[in-house]
Amino acid sequence: MVKLNKIYTRTGDDGTTGLAAGGRRLKYDRRVEAYGTVDEANSTIGMARLHTAEQHPEIDAMLFRMQNDLFDLGADLATPETDKPLGYEPLRIVAAQVVRVEGDIDTLNVRLQPLRSFVLPGGSPASAHLHLARTVVRRAERIAVELARMPGESVNPEVVRYLNRASDFLFVAARVVNDNGASDVLWVPGQNR
Repeated sequence: MVKLNKIYTRTGDDGTTGLAAGGRRLKYDRRVEAYGTVDEANSTIGMARLHTAEQHPEIDAMLFRMQNDLFDLGADLATPETDKPLGYEPLRIVAAQVVRVEGDIDTLNVRLQPLRSFVLPGGSPASAHLHLARTVVRRAERIAVELARMPGESVNPEVVRYLNRASDFLFVAARVVNDNGASDVLWVPGQNR
C-alpha cells in the first residue's frame, strides 16, 4: 500500500526523480516521460469524467476503471526490469486488463453506425474531452514504444497493448457520448479551399 506522509522531499531539486525500484533518472529521461504522459492522460480522463458522470454512467464506470489501470500502468513503467531482487512483486499490466478494455469497446461499438469520414474532436463537451484524452494516450503509447526500443530499456508488452486499446476505447466512447455518433462532427476533405 502506498503511504504518502510528506509531499515534498527536495530530492528532485537536482533535476532527477526516483524510480519505484530505486535508482534515479533525469526528469527528462524517456522512462520518466512515458509514465509522466500516462499521468497526464489520466488527468485528461478525469476532466472528461466531469462530463460523463451524470449523463453517461456506464461510460463513466469504464473510465473510472481505466483511470485505475493507468495508475497500474504508470507503476509498471516506473519499475523497470532489474536483475536485483526487489523484495516485492512489481505491479505489471496483464493481458486480462487489455481484454477487459476490448470488451468495453465491443459493448459500446455495437451502438454506432460505421463511419463515412474521419471525426473531428467536438460535438459535445464530453466528446471533446474524450478526444483530448485519446490524443494524450496516443502520445504516451508513442513514448512507450520508443522507450521499449532503446538500448538497455525494456517495457512490458502489455503496456503498449493497453495504451493502444485505451485510445481506441476513448475514440469509441467519444462517439457514443455524441448521441451514438449522430452529433459527431465529420471531416469534409478540402471543404475550405
